Amino acid sequence: MPRQRVVVVGAGIAGLTTAFLLSKDRQYDITVAAKHMPGDYDIEYSSPWAGANYMPVSVVDTDAAGWERDTWYFLNELTLQHPEAGIHFQKTYIHNRLKDVGSVTANWFSGLLSPDPWWKTLFRDYRQIPKDELAPGVDNAHSFTSVCINTALYLPWLVSQCLANGVIFKRAHFLHITDAASSDIHHSGYAANTVINCTGLGARKLGGVLDGQLYPARGQIVVVRNACHEMFSVSGTDDGPDEATYVMARAAGGGTILGGCYQKDNWESQPDPSMALRIMKRCVKACPQLTNGRGIEFLDVVRHAVGLRPVREGGARVDKENIDGIWVVHNYGHGGAGYQCSYGCAKAAVKLVHSVRHQERSHL
Repeated sequence: MPRQRVVVVGAGIAGLTTAFLLSKDRQYDITVAAKHMPGDYDIEYSSPWAGANYMPVSVVDTDAAGWERDTWYFLNELTLQHPEAGIHFQKTYIHNRLKDVGSVTANWFSGLLSPDPWWKTLFRDYRQIPKDELAPGVDNAHSFTSVCINTALYLPWLVSQCLANGVIFKRAHFLHITDAASSDIHHSGYAANTVINCTGLGARKLGGVLDGQLYPARGQIVVVRNACHEMFSVSGTDDGPDEATYVMARAAGGGTILGGCYQKDNWESQPDPSMALRIMKRCVKACPQLTNGRGIEFLDVVRHAVGLRPVREGGARVDKENIDGIWVVHNYGHGGAGYQCSYGCAKAAVKLVHSVRHQERSHL
C-alpha cells in the first residue's frame, strides 16, 4: 500500500511532537504546514513563550493524567540521552496554601497541589515535606526532581529530528482546516489523506473547527540572568487570585524564568509593568539566592514576555472527525500543560491517525 500523505497544521509543541512521533513510522509522508515556525516570536504562537517545565496539574483517572504520565517517561529519557535537546533536571519544590483554595491559580494547579498526588510514584526522590519544615502560611508541600526545558533549543531540536525522518516544513495560513489537504500544500503534489490539527488558539477561528470552548489564559514572565538552582511554585499570591509565583532555570544558558499569572480571556500581548514589578518581588522573596538576599534592583533582566495559553473548557481535544470528506485528527487546547503532556497527546493523536489508515484500508 502506498505511503499515507499527512499534513500537520501547526508547528508549536503539539504539532512538532506529533510530527516527530508519526515520522518514526515510514508508512507516512508528512508535511508540517504552519503560519509560525520555531525562531518566530509572535503572540499567536504560544510555544516559545512557555517556561517550560514538568509539573503535573491534572487530576487522577483522567486522560490528561495519562498524557502527563507518558510524557514524563519521554522527557526523562531525553534528558538522560539527548543533552542537545535543551532539557535538564532540576530540584523542585511545590508549596500549597489552603487560603488559596478556589482561586484561579489554585484551580489551575489543582493536581499539582494535592496533598497526596497521583504522580508521586513517577519521581524516585518524591518527598512530602514535614509540617515542621514548612514556611509560615504554607499548609503542605512536596519536593522532587523534575525537568526544565529551554524552548529556544527544544523546538528546533524537534524540527531537526523531523527533518532527519523526512518531514517537510512549509509556511502556510489556512482559513479552513480542509484547505490543508490540498495538493498545493502536501510536498508530494498530491492531496493529503489526513490532516492533523494542532493550531492551538487558532482553532477558535479556523473554518471547519470554530471551537468556541477555547480561550486564552494570559501569562506574563520576566527572564533574568540571575541563577536559581531549584524550581519553586506557590499555590497563589496575595497580589491577586489570578497571579502566581514560580521560578525555574532553563537548561543550557536559557536564563531563569520568573512568573507569573493566569488571566482568563485576556488577549493583551504587551507586558504590564506593574505586574512585572509584583512578579519580581514575589520571586526574589521565594528564592533569595536570585540576588543573594538583596532587592529586585539586583535582578539582571533579559526581557519581559507575554504568552497566551490555549485553554479549552473541558480539557484538550484529542479526537478525529471527517470534515467534508477529509479525515482530521485534532490535538489542541492543552492550556498551560502543552509541554508536560506533549508526548502523551502526540501518542494518542498518532493512534488516531493509524485508525484512520486502517479504516481506509478496510474500504479498499
